[in-house]
Amino acid sequence: MVSPPPSPPFRPPAAAPSRRALLRGGAAAGAAGLLSACGGRRDAVVHADAGAWRRYAGTTLNFVSENTAPTAAIVAGLRPFTELTGIRVNIVTLELSALAQKVALDFASGNGEYDVVYADPYLVLAPYAPAFADLREFQEDPALPRLAGGFGDFVPSHLEAAGRFEDPGKVLALPYDCPTMVWQYRADLFAEHRDRMADDLGFDPMPSDDTTWEQYYAIAEWFNDRTDDVRYGTGHQAKQHDALMCDFSNLLWAWGGDYFDDGERVGRLGTTDPGPCRLRSDAAVAGAEFYERLLRIADPASRTWDWDGVGAGFRAGRFAMCPNWHEYAAANEAAMPGKVGYARLPKGPARSAGMYGGTGIAVSNIVPAQRRRAAWLFLTWATAPRTQRAGLASEAGGGTPTRTSVYGHPRVAAAEHRPSAMPNMLSSRAVRTTWRPENIGLRPKIPMWGECDTALYTEVSRMLAGDASPAAAMRSAADRIDRIVSRGWVG
Repeated sequence: MVSPPPSPPFRPPAAAPSRRALLRGGAAAGAAGLLSACGGRRDAVVHADAGAWRRYAGTTLNFVSENTAPTAAIVAGLRPFTELTGIRVNIVTLELSALAQKVALDFASGNGEYDVVYADPYLVLAPYAPAFADLREFQEDPALPRLAGGFGDFVPSHLEAAGRFEDPGKVLALPYDCPTMVWQYRADLFAEHRDRMADDLGFDPMPSDDTTWEQYYAIAEWFNDRTDDVRYGTGHQAKQHDALMCDFSNLLWAWGGDYFDDGERVGRLGTTDPGPCRLRSDAAVAGAEFYERLLRIADPASRTWDWDGVGAGFRAGRFAMCPNWHEYAAANEAAMPGKVGYARLPKGPARSAGMYGGTGIAVSNIVPAQRRRAAWLFLTWATAPRTQRAGLASEAGGGTPTRTSVYGHPRVAAAEHRPSAMPNMLSSRAVRTTWRPENIGLRPKIPMWGECDTALYTEVSRMLAGDASPAAAMRSAADRIDRIVSRGWVG
């Protein structure tokens, strides 16, 4: 059964409570301040004579999550966990900015309302890292169930980007979902026109790891001018919104630009002090110049679309190709069965880069000790290989596996080819290529990223509207980001 279109884990960041306010509440002053606020809820009862999975039977956990497809599958398939453990789980799903505010207020109050938190790396994990338990404590506890395959079974880039902050030793979250931007294209139209396109363009237009962004531009222009099968060659998520930052970043990285020095480390492990913004660089400006040029020939509605909008435009047959989140494969297959192909995004002068948008689930350090241990049982089950395979095939939704071992399962491997009962797996090859260290695009994991994101997409939107040149837009964005970073996250 094909799942409905997912909502990848990005939304315009809401204004977070100020750091000063949180310091007054004890939720961002470091581990000591956080833990001093514990005790808002009663601890779980321990059944010492029970087996490891039944030790906390009768407990009710609260899990707050973004309203994502993986969580929809968890909600629909929660009964096996309750039967296994005797633990009930209340799941609250929210739009991401609302979730970030809820979590911030919970930490500030010290109530510990949420035992399990969907810890977006940028709006939740980086700002509130001390509020999350180091999961190694539970994995190494002989009285608790261990992760099948250990931490090493998670895709390495996921564990770093979604699971850690600054300290490479600590694991603060388990990779839970992993939307990634790839090239989605009308394979039927590319096959039909391949020979004519090759003759006209002077290269094979079929998407491959050798395709460049300049060739992508030429292909888009060809569809604009040489066929009536679609109105436009390409579409983009270029609304003044977080989606624009995601779409633009692919080009920024492809041209060798970045937000800060050592961008790979800042994206992978994160930092509270990223240094000066590097958007003024020649490489960043060159990437912005190409992006502006590309958007001039794209579907004009691109400037009104986020990821949902460009996904709907693609399924409606408005254009031949687009960069978008890989988990739209299920919706594509429902609307255009057998007609869509997937590839890694094209390469620029420096590399190919596809934005990674994954998030982990974490255990709150605000809740009492035994509740944290009960929450570990849920994390272990929710990210288990069997649960991830069930999510792939869920009628309610379901994401893409974050565990390496799942991809080796015969049923999952078979789903990479049509007919597929797990349509998101049709994009698996493109996605797994993008997850390689040389291809993955990681935005800065810093506590103040929400404000920086807004600054970036506001200035790029001005550029697309013709109100600023690429160089001026990059300078303005860098100036704004430097001011935000220099004052820290103080609200």
